[in-house]
Amino acid sequence: MYAPILEIDTRKITENARKLHDFCAGRGVELAFATKGFSARPEVIRAALAGGITRFADSRLKNIAAAKTAIPGLHYLLIRIPAMDEAEDVVRWADCSLQSQIEVIRAVSDAALRAGKVHPIILMIDVGDLREGVFGREQLDEIAPQIQACPGVELIGLGTNVGCYGSVLPSVANTQILVELRDYLNSKYGFHITTLSGGATCTLKLLEDGLLPREINHLRVGEAILYGEDTTGSRFLEGYHQDAFHFKAQVVELRRKPSVPIGERGRDGKGDIPEYPDRGVRLRAICAAGKQDVAWAALTPTLPGAEMIGASSDHLIVDVEDCAGQVHVGDWMDFRCGYMAVLDATTSAYVEVRVRTEGR
Repeated sequence: MYAPILEIDTRKITENARKLHDFCAGRGVELAFATKGFSARPEVIRAALAGGITRFADSRLKNIAAAKTAIPGLHYLLIRIPAMDEAEDVVRWADCSLQSQIEVIRAVSDAALRAGKVHPIILMIDVGDLREGVFGREQLDEIAPQIQACPGVELIGLGTNVGCYGSVLPSVANTQILVELRDYLNSKYGFHITTLSGGATCTLKLLEDGLLPREINHLRVGEAILYGEDTTGSRFLEGYHQDAFHFKAQVVELRRKPSVPIGERGRDGKGDIPEYPDRGVRLRAICAAGKQDVAWAALTPTLPGAEMIGASSDHLIVDVEDCAGQVHVGDWMDFRCGYMAVLDATTSAYVEVRVRTEGR
């Protein structure tokens, strides 16, 4: 039965992983490879292992459980602050977890004690992106003694998240906050904090430029290894593969049509009112895949001259006016994938995933 295809080249992932691992290791920084962007598929994890990666991270306990079941012995960090109802599973499946709220930390501590364990945690510090984390020294002084009163957890590190909700870029100033708060907590409360997790792919630029505080010794990275890209920093990483993931869908219609819809317009399927630039009559290919399969805006056609126009739930629309007659009904169009495209495709029940190792 027909299905759009996500093709994964694991050789390129191994090469990206090895390059980044060696770069970071040479600067005293440990990598945790974030696997959430591809639903923690074992083939990709094995490719990262072949590139020297030994630590992994995911936001979903279901992914962590599946990965550890498929590949026993993996070390996993849970990188979404957990729900209270997940406490038992956090202790069971995660080797360490990011934490922010004392009520959840208490629940994890209690679950760890019931399991006869002490669970390591990294306390998140909000340095300005305004997503998760303790905000300011007053909140830190409030939570620190309460963590000390939780015998089932051990505070081993501080972490921060930037470049997500608020799109705040990492800087010398905001990463230095982790160093200062580590010293403060160790001195005032007697903690033995050794891990400072300074963010994700977007923090690599500071490391490359020699500006990352030397005390920052941990990063949670996915995008750089998977796509050789730093979306937050609007750059591709030199010397890395950007094409380890390709999405393919078959052309089911090829017709010349106006570029602006005709008639009174309402809202689209998402409730938005989109704008349509008038480019005249253009040749358009419709492919048998849509928003239920993939994030269309994170697709780039590999055929020169082709350009994404948009999508509905079941159809991708591609401008092929400038493709010199190279597109025909029944052809498979090929697209390079960005982060959200792979995230959606690996969670869709309608996409076939194929793994290749020989490269392109």
